[in-house]
Amino acid sequence: MHAYRTHTCGEICLEDVDQTVRLSGWIHRKREHANALFIDLRDHYGISQVVVYPTSNFYEDLKRCTSESVVTVTGKLLRRDQDAINSEIPTGEVELRADEAIIESAAAPLPLPVFGEQDYPEEIRLKHRYLDLRRETLHKNIILRGEVINSLRSRMIKQGFTEFQTPILTASSPEGARDFLVPSRLNPGKFYALPQAPQQFKQLLMVAGFDKYFQIAPCFRDEDARADRSPGEFYQLDIEMSFVTQEDVFQAIEPVMAGVFEEFADGRKVETPFPRIPYKESIEKYGSDKPDLRIPFEIKDVSSFFKDEEKTGFGIFARIINGGGKVIAIPAPKAAETKSRKFFDNMDKWAKKEMQMPGLGYARLKKNDEGVVDSQDPVLKNFEKEHLKTLLRKIDLNDGDGVFFAAGKKNEAYKLAGAARNKVAYELELIPDGIFKFAWIVDYPMYEWDEDHKKIDFSHNPFSMPQGGLSVLNEAKTNDDILNILAYQYDIVCNGVELSSGAIRNHKAEVMYKAFEIAGYGPEVVEEKFSGMINAFKFGAPPHGGIAPGVDRIVMLLAGTNTIRDVILFPMNGQAQDLMMNAPAEVDLKQLKELSLKLIPTSD
Repeated sequence: MHAYRTHTCGEICLEDVDQTVRLSGWIHRKREHANALFIDLRDHYGISQVVVYPTSNFYEDLKRCTSESVVTVTGKLLRRDQDAINSEIPTGEVELRADEAIIESAAAPLPLPVFGEQDYPEEIRLKHRYLDLRRETLHKNIILRGEVINSLRSRMIKQGFTEFQTPILTASSPEGARDFLVPSRLNPGKFYALPQAPQQFKQLLMVAGFDKYFQIAPCFRDEDARADRSPGEFYQLDIEMSFVTQEDVFQAIEPVMAGVFEEFADGRKVETPFPRIPYKESIEKYGSDKPDLRIPFEIKDVSSFFKDEEKTGFGIFARIINGGGKVIAIPAPKAAETKSRKFFDNMDKWAKKEMQMPGLGYARLKKNDEGVVDSQDPVLKNFEKEHLKTLLRKIDLNDGDGVFFAAGKKNEAYKLAGAARNKVAYELELIPDGIFKFAWIVDYPMYEWDEDHKKIDFSHNPFSMPQGGLSVLNEAKTNDDILNILAYQYDIVCNGVELSSGAIRNHKAEVMYKAFEIAGYGPEVVEEKFSGMINAFKFGAPPHGGIAPGVDRIVMLLAGTNTIRDVILFPMNGQAQDLMMNAPAEVDLKQLKELSLKLIPTSD
């Protein structure tokens, strides 16, 4: 007999009754009765019940043994009495009578319980992550993660893609976030950077003649934490293809994404095909380039209705519009009927506190004594009757509905409206469960205006091919011309979460030089920062494109959790600290000397 087990704790069944069985695992919980001690023994595969009788010479030892101690138990497998069957677990029809027991490892008092999964402070959970990972939900999430990665890999291979591994130590590259730098001992004063993405390497693979590449790639960015973003590192399904158009990429990747979600949907619906929504349309309808299409209403630009103060009696919005701003309406279906005024006031407070905006105007709609829908709230109170009727028809609202208004500079108004749309739908419980709604967001602007530095800069990915190629870059003379240039860039979005960004790449050196020139970078910058890629393009580069869906976010959606830390084995906290391994940490003087480094004290 094996030293530790003949079966796992999740596999014993009626077919094994009357056999001698050995199990090893953790004491999940104990229940002491007058004539026996019952132990739920847990391992990676499940839970089995062990019964220990007082006549056993190890009874007292197991009775005193703490939860989460590791034990090995050997004995005869018995059928449970009919009234003792536990139908909630696969092993619930049998139990192991303990004839021998060995305490392999006694557990000290626990800093957090495993059984019951009570909510505990994040600091304790992260410091003792190995205990947190024993909990059922988190344990299942990590198993799901592994299964999802296996599925992604299998589906990519079946589509003819080859897996490659790109370097981890590389050069610094402007990918939109701060690099993690690694000092070089052999090259004093110089640094490697951990890759924010394998972008240049995967493009160089296409130049090298490898037609279809993929990798489950680790990426490193020195970013602040968010619910859907882990600080430090993350993983993505990195993909690149040669001789493809944008549509070819969609046709290759959509079945992979839909297939993985269908495989692990667990009864939830996956809507296909994915709609294609131009970036401009997405902003105008949803206030975001990652819209949650489950929400059953859209935002509307109602600026034209507020421009004439004589018709509205509301000068605040008229002044914003005449100053070049926008007023965007966010419907709140049946909110006036189902919610108190406090709901509307709280939304206004949320806009001021969480969004750092002046606030949200609102109006509650009700039929007056004449049977006409109007509002006594300030924004719409003084509207001319026919003007109000036309407005309500425009935003498709009626008696019992509510409406919020985001007003300000165009970008700010849409940003607030998009966030308010999500919050209103959540608060009104209008977001259905049990469905995954995807979308391709396409036709991103190649450039954007950097308000902080008062200059044109890349909006998305600097290596993208502009729609129209070199000619459209050469023809752009004014800032407006430049800001109207679209790129072959695209995102996949699911239920309001951005899963990936991608693009058809610029594969021509002359286009790359011109694209960077428009953004204020001379040829010397291109040749210094991207020498490997720009030189490669001069020796024959195929048209190519790709995408990189985020593995962590895919698993987060499938697991039904709201935080990405629940699908990562050993995540950092919000300050990018590993509380379990005490990282980052100081290093000794010897290590600094080896790296030719000297620390500069930070000023208070």
